[in-house]
Amino acid sequence: MIMLLQAGAEAAAAPATSYVWNQAGAPGKTIIILLGLLSIFVWSVMIQKALQTRQARKLNKLFVDEFHRHEGVLVIHDRNIHIEGCPLFNVYNNGCKDLLGRLRTNGTEGELDSEQYATIKSMEHVKRTMESDVAKESLKLESGLILLAIAVSGAPFVGLLGTVWGVMDVFSAAAQEGNANLTTVAPGVAAALATTVAGLLVAIPSMVGYNWLVHNLRVFTVELDNFAQELASCMETEFLKDE
Repeated sequence: MIMLLQAGAEAAAAPATSYVWNQAGAPGKTIIILLGLLSIFVWSVMIQKALQTRQARKLNKLFVDEFHRHEGVLVIHDRNIHIEGCPLFNVYNNGCKDLLGRLRTNGTEGELDSEQYATIKSMEHVKRTMESDVAKESLKLESGLILLAIAVSGAPFVGLLGTVWGVMDVFSAAAQEGNANLTTVAPGVAAALATTVAGLLVAIPSMVGYNWLVHNLRVFTVELDNFAQELASCMETEFLKDE
């Protein structure tokens, strides 16, 4: 009895993580290392997307405020500036380029009374161009989320695989030795359960980050659609002329 108490005291004195790691077999350690590498990638993606989202939100707000300060649609475009990392500016800039390529001139080019205008058909082409740009910007913001989705759905199953494998090895060894007491089985079972814990530690942050990013991307997509419609309305008000 005294020897059992001493063994229990020594096991309690050792850190649980290091004890479980020492008791884990080669398959369990391999799975835990793979899940650790996956966790590093997941956290790097979440941090990168969070910074990208924050920058895009800030630049979008600044651009919208600047856009609403001017009456003409092409005022900002004529300044020949470029805002890196601003989805709204990319939609605006490409829309203005397409519009300028389709404008017609009323009268002789270069005359003071000459007027540029767009037709209904040309405006439809400009709208489709901006819709395509909205989709492209949404895809840029969504890039990298597939890794989070894989981590959310796959990491628990990988951890469960390690647990089932470890428990199977423990009971197989106990059956072969003919000794299935707690002292023999418990270390191996604890080490096997560690892989499930590792899988959950990867999946839970990934799930939170994935849902948060998906929500923000939906908000960004709605903002892009609304701005594209507002820009098209401003273009029609300023340049549209029925044929």
